[in-house]
Amino acid sequence: MYKEPIFLEPVFQERIWGGQKLNTEFGYDIPYQHTGEAWVISAHPNGPSRITNGELKGMTLLEAWQKHGSLFGKSDSNKEDYPLLVKILDAANDLSVQVHPDDKYAREVENQPYGKTECWYVVDAEENAEIIFGHHAQTRQEFKEMVDNGQWNDLLRKVKVKPGDFVYVPSGTIHAIGKGIVILETQQSSDITYRVYDYDRTDDQGNTRELHLDSAIPVSTVPHETIDIAQKEELHAGLKEKCLVEEQYFTVYHWDLDGTAEQKRKGDFLQVSVLSGTASLSVNGQDFDIKKGDHFLLPQSIEEYRLKGNAQFIVSHP
Repeated sequence: MYKEPIFLEPVFQERIWGGQKLNTEFGYDIPYQHTGEAWVISAHPNGPSRITNGELKGMTLLEAWQKHGSLFGKSDSNKEDYPLLVKILDAANDLSVQVHPDDKYAREVENQPYGKTECWYVVDAEENAEIIFGHHAQTRQEFKEMVDNGQWNDLLRKVKVKPGDFVYVPSGTIHAIGKGIVILETQQSSDITYRVYDYDRTDDQGNTRELHLDSAIPVSTVPHETIDIAQKEELHAGLKEKCLVEEQYFTVYHWDLDGTAEQKRKGDFLQVSVLSGTASLSVNGQDFDIKKGDHFLLPQSIEEYRLKGNAQFIVSHP
């Protein structure tokens, strides 16, 4: 019976819009000048996180899921992929305007197990920073005509964000993270992105990035829908817990720890990212120091644990 948390090291992804904040803000040893993403809890084949402690040390989370599925409440007959992916994104420049398919389209067209519904917790944002969230077209024909005519200012819906904001982005939602924003993203374990518009940017060789309008237009939600999500707060001794979203694919919480809290694990397993501060995690008589930038899982074999310190977390489970 595995009785330790499973700590993970990030996998970094180079992006044309990335910067240096994953180093300056989180202390990661990043490999690229334009490091856009840290895949911090990932069992996706395009960037699986590696386990850094315990009996599974050196194994990727993908390998652990495949070989030790019972740690995650997975039965031997369950052949599904690991369901979630957690990233930190540093948008030193605007991301492309994009959209993701739902499960049905991903399976039928892309031969991939999951579409991509996601959500963002804004860790940091420059003053007046904006995201693109949705559009103003009322019909698919109007949407296509505005795209074809390059009427981006009329089409795209812009929203200002600040640190601490939360945005739920169902599949089919036209969206883009704007310059000067750092987010923690919890999403389905999918890497399918359809670009709609990329500001006519070019790479170092002068090439523009590929757009995917033949796929993007059919999967986009028209007209745009903003889903109302009911958020609730609870106090557990020294831990203030805010449920940010509870929906089909994931439940996500923000935890604000100031003191000590005895907790019971939620879900089949729990994904934990430390956004700020330091704390100790006590599990089965063992103490683990945790700090900003750490990411770990509490497997199904850990039912109770204690947190002590002053820190903030984003926590999720399927």
